[in-house]
Amino acid sequence: MDRSSYVRELARLGFTHVEVNGLAFPMGLETGPKGETYPMFYTYCPALDQFVSSSLNQGLDPEYYLSANLSQLKANAELAVKYGLTPGLLCFEPRSVPERFFDQYPMLRGARVDHPFRSFKPRYNMTIKHPLVQEHYGEMMIKLMQEVPELGFLSIWTNDSGAGFEHTKSLYVGRNGGAYLIREWKSDEQIARLAGENALHFFRLLRDAARDVNPEFRVITRLESFYGEHDIVWQGLEDGVDVETASLIARGWDVPYRHPQYADSNAINPGTVYQNKFDNEEKENITDLENRDARAHFYFAVGPHSMFEPLLGTPYPNLTFEKLTLLYKNGVNHLAHCGGTFPPDQVPFNVNHEVVSRFQWNPNSGREETIKRIAYQWAGERFYHHLMNAWGLTEEAILAFPNITPLYSAFGFTWYRLWVRPFVPNIEKIPESQRAYYEHFMCTTPHNPNNVDLSRDVLFRLTTPEKSRLDVERIDQNVWKPLDEAIGILGDIREESIQHMGEGNVIQDQFVRLKALRCWFMTQRNVAAWIAGVYGYMDTEEASEKEQHRSLLKEMMEKEIENTRQLGSLLRGGIEFMAMTDLGETPLIHGSNLGDSLKKRIELMLAHMEDEPFIDPDYMMRRAGELIR
Repeated sequence: MDRSSYVRELARLGFTHVEVNGLAFPMGLETGPKGETYPMFYTYCPALDQFVSSSLNQGLDPEYYLSANLSQLKANAELAVKYGLTPGLLCFEPRSVPERFFDQYPMLRGARVDHPFRSFKPRYNMTIKHPLVQEHYGEMMIKLMQEVPELGFLSIWTNDSGAGFEHTKSLYVGRNGGAYLIREWKSDEQIARLAGENALHFFRLLRDAARDVNPEFRVITRLESFYGEHDIVWQGLEDGVDVETASLIARGWDVPYRHPQYADSNAINPGTVYQNKFDNEEKENITDLENRDARAHFYFAVGPHSMFEPLLGTPYPNLTFEKLTLLYKNGVNHLAHCGGTFPPDQVPFNVNHEVVSRFQWNPNSGREETIKRIAYQWAGERFYHHLMNAWGLTEEAILAFPNITPLYSAFGFTWYRLWVRPFVPNIEKIPESQRAYYEHFMCTTPHNPNNVDLSRDVLFRLTTPEKSRLDVERIDQNVWKPLDEAIGILGDIREESIQHMGEGNVIQDQFVRLKALRCWFMTQRNVAAWIAGVYGYMDTEEASEKEQHRSLLKEMMEKEIENTRQLGSLLRGGIEFMAMTDLGETPLIHGSNLGDSLKKRIELMLAHMEDEPFIDPDYMMRRAGELIR
């Protein structure tokens, strides 16, 4: 990705702020025991101590490491300012520190913040109740602001990726922390008040330190992880201490809205076009915040994050316009757009964000007229109506997609290698050596049941066989017809469009992206079919029913083999339709070896098509007791 053209594109599209704190290294310095995945979680949303140090933690990380990270942050900030954007930070805080820090300062140990299933050693942060730690954070914030005085905001995510606030209820191991906040035998209500007030003090500390340099600086937090302290944190939001959220009436991570087409399902990804309702109580809460000079930044996600990952440029302009209109008419003034935009060199026809840009300048423009102008600009008189028809049909398919599980619709699709792992009736029938090509890059520990069961992740049940059976029916009945019609419209005029507009024109581009979306939908459908078929087989003793489930699984594998071939063909086509890297595959992104992995996938599915369906119910405990080699 060319950073300069990317930031320029953000500015052209009407974005106002941009996060600039990426690492200069492919991975952070965090290490851990063999087999755990936790070090990977430190590569994104890096904390303040990855750029500067204080007198308390000086020498904990090498100076060359901090210097390289800070240098890149400053270069990113300069780019933002050059194009009129406000640079800021998105950090997981308060984040864990290396254990050697507590060898020197054992009484400054704070909360255990790691996820016990994903990590094989405890991680602790500093106790932010202690004055020395507060001075440490204030000193880092001031240093960073002195280096980059243009910084305008700090968005803090917590209770994840090695970060969390002491004694909050959502810490993975439960309420815990240092010795200075809560003494023993307090009630849950008393603990919640103290934990919430402690977090608020941290936000204000960082805001005040930053405002010594930039009086307009704002600290923004998410409320999901404060479900146990929600009221305390809510009451403490004030000037320069804001909230970003999908819903101001939500408690925790459950969004109080239903799927727009399937009222029996709440499997929607927050901030996406599937969240297409807005409760009146949201407006009351917005007003409450504004009366305190605080702001509500509502999540808005129309690519490249939160839905259809790892695809680039999936078009749904009408749904984007309707989502913007819903928020605008209900008094939302600030959007927290998830994922920025797409690199313009890879996605030259980014229609969703083009709609966002035009809506910014004229929110009262008509939906159809706005989209017609974009289509006409890109496709001309001869083809614009074909393009608009294809977009409309694609949106019909998108709304008909029941969403198997929100995790697989976002980063989990890549984490769990759904496009390269073989969907076979019994995954453990494949020798470990033959599974290594994808398992080494999955975001799973050796005992994570997701390794052998697509319906589970750590101790979560992602979806059920009952929902999966219904999802297969809904996809087959409602998704393919409009999507195939959209693909057909563009396919019929593809050659003609090349003659009139040349290679790489909008018709050709959108044709490939819709074909990729079909591959993505098909894999989602086949995840559901796998869950329904394997569990259905295992849960019955009737021979006829077992045979039905084996037939479902065989049909699923045949579909997914053909789907994999289609995906491989698209990869060789020259249009970059998905996020990939040439720097080497990681659990976060596919590498240039994807085509080879697809071939291995097909070979394994063909070889194991007749295996008897089975999931070892003791997999997790069995693998936990095995030697990691």
